[in-house]
Amino acid sequence: MLEIDPLEDDSGGTVFRDVIMLVLAGFVVIVLLLLPHINPPAVAAKQSMDPPGNVMVEIRWPDELDSDVDLWVQAPGDTPVGYSNKGGNSFNLLRDDLGGEGDATDENYEITYSRGIPQGEYIVNVHMYGPVPHGVVIPVNVVVSVRPKYDEMRQILKTTLELTRRNQEETAYRFRLTTEGELVDGSVSTLRRSLITGAKPSLRKK
Repeated sequence: MLEIDPLEDDSGGTVFRDVIMLVLAGFVVIVLLLLPHINPPAVAAKQSMDPPGNVMVEIRWPDELDSDVDLWVQAPGDTPVGYSNKGGNSFNLLRDDLGGEGDATDENYEITYSRGIPQGEYIVNVHMYGPVPHGVVIPVNVVVSVRPKYDEMRQILKTTLELTRRNQEETAYRFRLTTEGELVDGSVSTLRRSLITGAKPSLRKK
């Protein structure tokens, strides 16, 4: 009877195991090579939260106040943008906050973004649309930020205005920007200029 050498009989299994190990090793190498090119979730989330514009103007006032405060902005050579004209050539009003009326959140704020950075003078106004209870002072925080091309958004101006009466309109800032988004030295002022272009009473809270 022909006897089979145990070592020869296991040679096929050894070859199979070697092939499997080589395949696994190759897979691990491929994964290691691809890891640097995979966008980490944290980075992807941060990119998705980047503000969608070049010049951002935002106002905020106390959330507990049921007060209708309005933001008005004007870019160089453009028409004023606010509740009655929500879009211009440069700016768009993304949120018109009526206070507590029809508000999906508990936050009081309005915000505008620009497309591009036109060179010239910008004007930022705050308007008290609704009534103000006697003796109440409404502090409104105004922040202007700029994001040049391929750069991060950075704050360039911040102030707080106080509103005490209905229809009060205050100029928070007048300033000039270069096409690169740089604030021109000596250009910042609060010289008053009205920006309100009209109203739609049927769509607004009295």
